[in-house]
Amino acid sequence: MSTITRAKPRPRTASNRQHGSRRVQRLGRYTAQDPIERRVILARARADGSTLVIDCVENTLTDQRLVAHLPADEPAENARLMCDMYLADDARGRCRALTVEDLDAAETHDVADGTLEAECQWSCVCYAGGHIYRIRELEVNERLKELRWTRSIHPGSEEPSDAVGLRDVVARVQDYEPARSMTAAAILAARGTGISVCRLAAELDRLVCSPIVLNRALREAVQARLTRGETSMSEIAIRCGRVKRDLHGNTSGETSWLARRIGLIPEGGQTRPTPWVSSNVLALIARDGLGISPLEVEL
Repeated sequence: MSTITRAKPRPRTASNRQHGSRRVQRLGRYTAQDPIERRVILARARADGSTLVIDCVENTLTDQRLVAHLPADEPAENARLMCDMYLADDARGRCRALTVEDLDAAETHDVADGTLEAECQWSCVCYAGGHIYRIRELEVNERLKELRWTRSIHPGSEEPSDAVGLRDVVARVQDYEPARSMTAAAILAARGTGISVCRLAAELDRLVCSPIVLNRALREAVQARLTRGETSMSEIAIRCGRVKRDLHGNTSGETSWLARRIGLIPEGGQTRPTPWVSSNVLALIARDGLGISPLEVEL
């Protein structure tokens, strides 16, 4: 078992307290058996500098359980060590439910007073085109506000912006993180504020459960093999059972099929390659085409 180290206490300034009060980090996940569901382990920093390690349902962030409460003088890596020990323990069900008292009064007051805008100021992602993606409060009507991902219309400028889906953000950056963790953090932070997270939670649920996954890591694995001269697009396609024959009966791999699946060329009728691929196709190309485990090319 790993030894938990203890660092010297650090003074809590207004600056690092404000930053720490917003931070939620994904530490790990597992599949519970009764009922069968995917669960995630999160580390949430309190306004007083201490850290809560929380176990909850991954796609809805419900059924929150307190794994550990680490004092402010604990180094950050101890939260991950606690997660590792927790996942290695078969008796995880002994954790009690998270309560309002576990969130200190200062943090609860800050979130309620400043709505959620201050809590989500760090939740932005910039991709190569310069557009800024951020979680914001948007007005649905006079009585209701909801959290949505937004995209700046002009590169390099946050305003004006349009509402977009979480899946759009992930597709643009071609990575699940940090958008997935930011979404989970915002949903947690919005609890008790009266701001609707129904749409955002549904988007997170669909992203986590969808059999359509990002193809970037698969594309990079194929390109690495081609660069090293270990194989060709045609050979990979043939191993996947995608074969074509010319007028003389000569066989070759259906390279256009492979190029579309890994996002090198657009699908028919589209103008840009897709960043998505079916998980079954990803597994086929990984196992049969490249001879590797699908886990090696999953993001």
